[in-house]
Amino acid sequence: MNLVHSGKVRDVYADGDDLILVASDRLSIYDVVLPTPVPDKGVLLTQLSLWWFDRLTDITPNHVISASDVPPEFVGRAMRCRRLSMLPVECIARGYLAGLGLQEYQKHGSVSGVPLPPGLVEGSKLPEPIFTPTTKAPVGEHDEFMTFEDVVAALGADTAARLRDLTLAVYARGADIAGQNGIIVADTKLEFGLDAAGEIVLADEVLTPDSSRFWPADAWEPGRPQFSFDKQYVREWSSSLDWDRTPPGPEVPTEVVAATRARYVEVYERITGDDW
Repeated sequence: MNLVHSGKVRDVYADGDDLILVASDRLSIYDVVLPTPVPDKGVLLTQLSLWWFDRLTDITPNHVISASDVPPEFVGRAMRCRRLSMLPVECIARGYLAGLGLQEYQKHGSVSGVPLPPGLVEGSKLPEPIFTPTTKAPVGEHDEFMTFEDVVAALGADTAARLRDLTLAVYARGADIAGQNGIIVADTKLEFGLDAAGEIVLADEVLTPDSSRFWPADAWEPGRPQFSFDKQYVREWSSSLDWDRTPPGPEVPTEVVAATRARYVEVYERITGDDW
């Protein structure tokens, strides 16, 4: 087994014709990996992704071969996956206005070229979910918004339309299931690749706290920052530091790590109905 890629959170190993995707406990904010891990984070991300993959198979095939046929040291945090030719687009669906989408709206009145009504505020629910793709930037650089026409130019009209439709369908399913358990999926980021037959396949992770904004529905209030079940707590903590958001990242205090882990665990339990 050979290490072929080490990302901010995941390590990818080649094992014969397959890939072993391993989720670490590393934590990154602003594209910087922090030196302090969050215990169990990688296991939680993997198990939640597997839970969602099982509930999305009628919408899209995925890359998972097995969650058990992995090296013993990676059990729980690894998936054996098919090799894919990954598509160079981050596929993002937004149902609410937050983060970079909010900033883009405040500048242009639109996100990824999709016009939105005037007067929206932080946390506003959009009239309908929208497809807001971005580039996949190299490590250390930032993704840039793409319009749907940009995706057409890069991948062709049929592939662009299929990516948009799949992204919105996955978001709709995720928002519906999570909503039944009191969780708003404000937005989510997906990755797709092509298999040997040229079919589009869902890959990487899906509907996790690292790839999505999860908010408690009973606390949602447009016009202010929302409570998030993700690493937003760490971003907010870091804003009080004299740190320019470039490597090396700061050590994270024990209490911030514990609070972050608690948010990951709570949203896992609320969405799945299982005890962690």
